Formats: sequence, structure tokens, C-alpha cells
Amino acid sequence: MFRIATKVNKRHGSVRLLNTSTIKEGWEAVIGIEVHAQINTKTKLFSDSSTSYNDLINTHVSSFDAAFPGVQPRLNDHAVELAVKTALALQGQVQKRSTFDRKHYFYPDLPQGYQITQQREPIARGGYISLTENDGAIKPLKVGIHQLQLEQDTGKSFHDMRPGETLLDLNRAGTGLMEIVTMPDLRSSFEAGLLVKKLQNILQWVGSSKANLEEGSMRCDVNVSVNRVGEGFGTRCELKNLNRVRILSMAIDAEIKRQINVIENGGKISVETRRYDEDKDITFKLRDKENAPDYRYMPEPDLPPLIISKNYIDKIASTLSELPDQCLDRIMSQYELNISNANLLLHEYKCLDFFEEASKIVCFGRNHKAVANWTLNELSGTLASKNISFQENPISVERFGSLIDLVQGGTITGKTGKDVIKLMIDSKSNPLDIVKEKGWLRITDKAQLRLLCDELIKKSPEKAKAVQNGDSKLFKWFIGRVMGRTKGMADPNTLNQALSNAFGWNSYDEMMETVDNKNKKSL
Repeated sequence: MFRIATKVNKRHGSVRLLNTSTIKEGWEAVIGIEVHAQINTKTKLFSDSSTSYNDLINTHVSSFDAAFPGVQPRLNDHAVELAVKTALALQGQVQKRSTFDRKHYFYPDLPQGYQITQQREPIARGGYISLTENDGAIKPLKVGIHQLQLEQDTGKSFHDMRPGETLLDLNRAGTGLMEIVTMPDLRSSFEAGLLVKKLQNILQWVGSSKANLEEGSMRCDVNVSVNRVGEGFGTRCELKNLNRVRILSMAIDAEIKRQINVIENGGKISVETRRYDEDKDITFKLRDKENAPDYRYMPEPDLPPLIISKNYIDKIASTLSELPDQCLDRIMSQYELNISNANLLLHEYKCLDFFEEASKIVCFGRNHKAVANWTLNELSGTLASKNISFQENPISVERFGSLIDLVQGGTITGKTGKDVIKLMIDSKSNPLDIVKEKGWLRITDKAQLRLLCDELIKKSPEKAKAVQNGDSKLFKWFIGRVMGRTKGMADPNTLNQALSNAFGWNSYDEMMETVDNKNKKSL
């Protein structure tokens, strides 16, 4: 079966999907995904209630959210703008006329008894998401988008706090969602996982949704069917409320396995809605799948059609920056980065702006690879050790750039730079002031280093004689001892020169040439 392994980067908490196996021979899976992404607005879709997360229960509930008699919806303009922006980022066609529908069903956390959505005439149709090798795909894949629609979220039910009772929190009720429905173009849980991660990156990139799976601002339903190779599509089942990429992938695998076993044992797949039990690694039936007529869709009488002009669409399109795929290609070329570092800057740390600012020329051209290394390893590692996210990084671009300049310019060693950056997290001082205060300036005084070399040679006459007879390894031993005496502050080039002079050579190159000649004669 197709099993998804996940490799977790412990420092950053990021997850990379690994394709480790294939579906049972002779079978194929057909997968489509419905993503509900909370729109990144301060107020709800049809009311002025706040969308703040994790506040006290039932503190953001207006009379409309609670479905008081006679209240009417008022569409959030910003939600429309962000939905259009998302559709354009997904290469979709924004519809100049869209309408709202009432989708009727009865559940405690749906006060109105219906959900306002856009089933029939959505705000956008079409578009696609490309999965490439840069995303981890085995082969390029273009996943089509069926439609993008606006709809309101439900409240939240708590079934396990009081026996026999259901408690409700309506803070989330009426929050604006974008439902993004893909075409059934996916063929494995691996591809589905990559698709969700890619869509998550796009939504966060354009700023239309926080798309946080753990927080619930992005939720996924998956339609899965199986069929023998060469036959038509099978009967699909829907898997509900998958809120992590790893769980989504595992649930798809479990459902594929279940459906194949049912068919091979002579059974038939029923159209139904199912949930995934992570502990047992199985899916279980929730209910028979509702058909569209059961929802009694009807036009929303309190909202007129949404008319969007071409000028409005063009105006929003002009605000779109380069999309993630374009940006990835650019920074790999411009800064000569490998795909791993480029992805970390763009997606995992989301610190590309910081990196690009730090890479700008100040006193002299900074080495882009050095800036990337200090950003992705030293700075991010120091932040992670103190449980600080990159978005909360207290080190300004200017101070960070100054530190890199000190290392590149030879004022301090790389090792010292690592110590300095740890202090910069808790201090607002400039790195040079920290270096001076700690006495960490690199020793470039050749006369000072020569005295240390002479002293060490006098104390180790036998090793010194071996160096003069061509033992270059012991020359490095002397270098190491002086470095130890100076606590790593000695400039390597100056120290090599000083030690070479102490042994009677004019330069380090002359020393190496002499050693090479003696070694050739001994052979």
C-alpha cells in the first residue's frame, strides 16, 4: 500500500513527506480534496463580530451569528477581495457574477438551520496547483481546481465535557471560509499530502488565510475511491475533518486499503461519510453520504448577486507579488542557493525578506551563501533554542548584517560570531560593542603571535626539529596550540605567517615548498 513516512526536523518542527511504497498492484486510487480555509479578516463574513482565535467562549457572537429573528447578513468586502486574490493566485477565473445559496441542515452548532454558501454560482471556477520536483513530487503534476466559493463557518460543539449534554461555542459561527475544491487528479496519499502543503503555502503567501491546520484555520475533507487499473472510477467515500498532513495521508491509505479489501472479498462500496481512527489506523462510518437534494439548496433571499467588475479584478491582480514557484526559481538563480535552502527561506522559516535585506551591499558585497548559512543555521538555531519563532526574531537586519560583516572582514572568527549571536538575542547592543566588551577581537598583530610561537618552539624542541625536517602534521600541532593559547582569537593567516617566520621561513608557502621537497627526496 501507499504509506507516507514523515521526517520531522526537530529544530524547526517542519515536516517533509517521504514516498516509501506504492499502492497494491493492479489497483489505482482516485483522490480529490475539499479545503476549507478561514479567510484572514478581522470580522466575520456577514457580521461585525471579531474572528480572534482562542478567546473566551461565546464572546464574539452578534445577533446575526446567533440567528435572532429579523437579522440580515451584510457581506464583508475584505473577504471578497481576499477570495479574488486567492483565485488569481491559483490561476482561476473570477466570475463577474456569483450568487449565494442556503444549504439546509440541522445541527446544534448551526443556529440558523442553514449555511450561507455558493454552491451553484461560486466566486471563481477553474485554476490549478502545480506539483513539481521542487515540491517533492516524483513527476510533475497539475491538479485542477473545480471551484472556489465563499461560505460561513459553523460553531463548535463539545460533546465530552458534561455527560449527556452538548455545549456550544459560537465564536467561530459565521466566520468567513473559502472552500477550494480540487478535481480528482490525485492518485496517492503522497500526492495529496504535497498538494495540501503547497496550497497552504500559497494561501499564506498571498495573505488570504493563516492556513494553520493545528489551529483549525484550514481543514480538509478528502474524497477517495479505488478501481482496478483500466476500469472506470469506483464509488467514492468522503473522509471528514483531517487537520494534519500526516493524519490526512494515513487516513487516505487506510481508506484505500479498506475499499480494496471490500471489493476483493465480493462486497460493494457504499457512498458514505467516514472518519479516521488514528489509534486503530482504520476509517469508520459516520453516516450515509447526503445527496444535494437533502440539503434543499435555495437562493439566499437576503443577499443580491455579487457583481465583480473587470477593473476590480485587474486592480487586485496588480497587487499580487511573484508567486512562490516564481520566487523559488528567482532566489535559487539570483543567490545561487540549493533547493533545500531556498525552500527553508521561502516556506519553513518564511524569512525570505529578512535574508534578502541582509544580503544587500553595505560596506562591501556580502557572500549570499554565507548570509544564507548564518540565517538558516546560526540565527534560526539560536532562536529555536530559546523557543522564539523567526517572526518574533528580536535581531534587526542591520545588526545581523553587521555581525556577518565582522566575520567576513576578519574582525572576529566564525566561532566568535556564533557566541555573539547568542548574546544579541537578549541584548540591543551592536555586535562590535559586544565583541569589544568581551575582548573577542581577532588577534592580527603578527609580532604578538610571533612571541607565542617562539615560546612554544623553545618548549617543544623535538617537535620543532621534526617540523624543520619536513613533518607538516606537527606544524599544524603548533598552530593548534597557539590557537588554544589565544582561545581561538588568532587570525589563521597571520598565525601561519608568524609560525613560518619562527621556523626560519619567509612565508607559509615557502615552508610548504620546503616540506614538499624534503618529502620527495626521502622517497
